[in-house]
Amino acid sequence: MDTATHVVMGIGLGGLAMLDPVVSESPAAMQTVMAAVIVGSQAPDFDTILKLKNNAVYIRYHRGPTHSIPAVLIWPLVVASGIYFFSPNISFLHLWLWTFLAVFIHVFVDIFNAYGTQALSPFTKRWIAFGVINIFDPLIFLAHLLAILAWRYGAPPGQTFLFLYTCLLFYYIWRCRARNRVVRNAARLHPGATHVFISPTYNWDKWHVVIRTPKQLHVTESRNEKIRYFESYPFEPIPGDRIIQAAKKDRNLAAFLSFSPTYRWLIHERDSGYEVKFIDLRYRSKGYYPFVAVVRLDQSLSITTSYTGWIYSDETLEKKLKQGEKLYRKQT
Repeated sequence: MDTATHVVMGIGLGGLAMLDPVVSESPAAMQTVMAAVIVGSQAPDFDTILKLKNNAVYIRYHRGPTHSIPAVLIWPLVVASGIYFFSPNISFLHLWLWTFLAVFIHVFVDIFNAYGTQALSPFTKRWIAFGVINIFDPLIFLAHLLAILAWRYGAPPGQTFLFLYTCLLFYYIWRCRARNRVVRNAARLHPGATHVFISPTYNWDKWHVVIRTPKQLHVTESRNEKIRYFESYPFEPIPGDRIIQAAKKDRNLAAFLSFSPTYRWLIHERDSGYEVKFIDLRYRSKGYYPFVAVVRLDQSLSITTSYTGWIYSDETLEKKLKQGEKLYRKQT
């Protein structure tokens, strides 16, 4: 989920904690737990600081180690210990338990997005992405805002947020069923499909869908459970071509391949060498595929520039590649 949603979820868990007699017995205890659950609900995303280094590192590790099983156990201990040091107004056990719930829910709800997480790491590095809830779901966010306002104007917080989360549980079940119907419909149209990649949108009845068969990649959209086809591409595994293999040594492309499960690749010959481009097919928007990795190489197959990330125009991509070219020159 997005940062704003995690913030209101943290406040919501602080309200839910009022059902705990140990928390509700004093205003100081309530404030301590509220601080802990708000920080705990953000803690797994502290890896966003990796953006300051570069996109490749961020894409490769965001929602990875910080969302893993060890992290879910370590984050609550770190956050609760830090807050307890400055505000020991409640038993550490209760503070840790509520902080753990905040961290766990953060990681749990993230697996329902199309991005997913490596929540089962270190047992498996596989990305778990159910593709059920959009990265920002207006209903979830607004429902939390309404509950917070109700609390502000006198509604009992514990009961209010318990009711909210019970309703959201049924909302998630409904969305899972809707997602499964889309997948079944795609599989019915393509009985030989090996994979169906699905991404939710703001519109409950609209889904981005990529259907992979042994020979084709179909970029489609499901709207009101009807599949609309946009483009189809031959499904071609990455070859052992010397140009591709040279490009794969680039950290930006390596980050892209570690994250994207479905893509097409292109090789363009340029006057100065070659351009290798990988395009993630899951996020088609208005005829454009914004998540890409591009590597440019000279005639000797030395990398001259590269970029991976979200780009919404060819002009912006060219600008990023020019910036990357300056960095490669400095390194060499």
